Amino acid sequence: MPARPVVLIAEELAPSVLAVLGDGFEVRHVDGADRTALLPALADADAVIVRSATRMDAEALRAAPRLQVIARAGIGLDNVDVPAATARGVLVVNAPQSNIVSAAEQAVLLLLACARNLAPANAALKSGRWERSRWTGVEVADKVVGVIGLGRIGVLFAQRMSAFGTTLIAYDPYVQPARAAQIGVRLVSLEELLRQSDFISIHLPKTPETVGLIGAAELAMCKPSVRIVNAARGGLLDEVALAKALEAGTVAGAGLDVYATEPCTDSPLFAYDCVVVAPHLGASTVEAQDKAGASVARSVRLALEGEFVPDAVNVQAGGIVAEELRPALPLVEKLGRVFTALAGGVAASVEILVRGEIAALDVSVLALAALKGVFADVVEEQVTFVNAPGLAAERGVEVSLSTDLESPDYRNLVSVRGVLATGEVVSVSGTLTGPRQIEKLTEVNSFDVELVAEDHVVFLRYHDRPGVVGVVGARLGEAQVNIAGAQVSRTSQGGDALMALTVDSAPPAELLDDIAAAIGAHSVRSVDLG
Repeated sequence: MPARPVVLIAEELAPSVLAVLGDGFEVRHVDGADRTALLPALADADAVIVRSATRMDAEALRAAPRLQVIARAGIGLDNVDVPAATARGVLVVNAPQSNIVSAAEQAVLLLLACARNLAPANAALKSGRWERSRWTGVEVADKVVGVIGLGRIGVLFAQRMSAFGTTLIAYDPYVQPARAAQIGVRLVSLEELLRQSDFISIHLPKTPETVGLIGAAELAMCKPSVRIVNAARGGLLDEVALAKALEAGTVAGAGLDVYATEPCTDSPLFAYDCVVVAPHLGASTVEAQDKAGASVARSVRLALEGEFVPDAVNVQAGGIVAEELRPALPLVEKLGRVFTALAGGVAASVEILVRGEIAALDVSVLALAALKGVFADVVEEQVTFVNAPGLAAERGVEVSLSTDLESPDYRNLVSVRGVLATGEVVSVSGTLTGPRQIEKLTEVNSFDVELVAEDHVVFLRYHDRPGVVGVVGARLGEAQVNIAGAQVSRTSQGGDALMALTVDSAPPAELLDDIAAAIGAHSVRSVDLG
């Protein structure tokens, strides 16, 4: 039996990870923060699962020649060298929705704690001081809450704050006003948000454009009574400028869960009673950790099984893959394999043509699926959605993708066409049919067929004449190879013909050569699609 793929777990994860992975993998553990332990452990790893303490940089990738996937059990990828992984063909996945509820709740918690001075009141009482009058706070009801960033977490935060009877405004240049209105939020400019808000919560990714977005000039625009929450990423809010504003009394308070440099155990902000702080606890809930672990474990399993991984961050698929496209991915990969079998090698150019309703979607992932199939039986290394474009580029294969909303014969149709170095054109098309989305081949080298794309497929091209079907059936029967489906297509009576067969077991090469000789076939090709 072949060795099971090795999954290296580099940090403490929820028990659900092992349950999701199942018994098909050899799971090993290592302290990912200890480089002297991590690098040797990576030598045999097919996948590694990390959180935030393990650096998967170029050095780590060099130590992992078998590595196929890096899984980050969380949202951020600051500790993963994504470009280096992509260059190596290593899939990088994360858990983008695992902690969004926990993060939104953390922002609400910080806002409420800041409004009611909960942290200093708690500390005073535990120190033996009953100071009711000192820690008078403010209500949240009827206040204006400004949300900077209406992504998934920003939306969840806004929805929860609406229950407090607040007026919600938001700044996000990438969100349409109609979308904001659906969740009861009015879009405004950043300056208007700063000037109007009683509370501000930041929910942005950390990019060169967003670092330092709220600095001294922006804080000067705010009401002196404003309270600011940052539970997104450190560095979005200028901590030095915030400390100066608190000292000057131009900002009333803040709630912070993230910092420009982490771990952060010493900051001027810690001296202010009106500042509530936490050590980056946004994702630190039992539920979030369980979701993150289970999510990346599913991704690792899919990746090592050669399937498409929805949460891959370095797949050149344009963005989130539409649900309508996912059933087509296995079919299109099979089309790529059939194409290579028909071509007998690597083509000079490959075109993927998508027709029908799905052509209105971003179908770039279908091109990746086709390339994955094209090279699956050509190269020694495992072909993935990550390295397939690189394999094409290395071999000088020109790849193009085209779409057409019109599909005369089928609701949706995908074709893979290519030109060989000899100038010969090779093509294969397929579609999904019926409620069960059955994968069918519909065209092979301009011959119309309708054949279920499964198991072992054999293509015989010959001069049309009587008796050929009987000869082929007899020879396969003598060899105990059962025919599951068969179809003959021809250009004209007595002209060129194509016989397409699906069989239950792979015919030996010697048998196919014998059949080809018996019927005078121009060519014989077989491919395993099981």
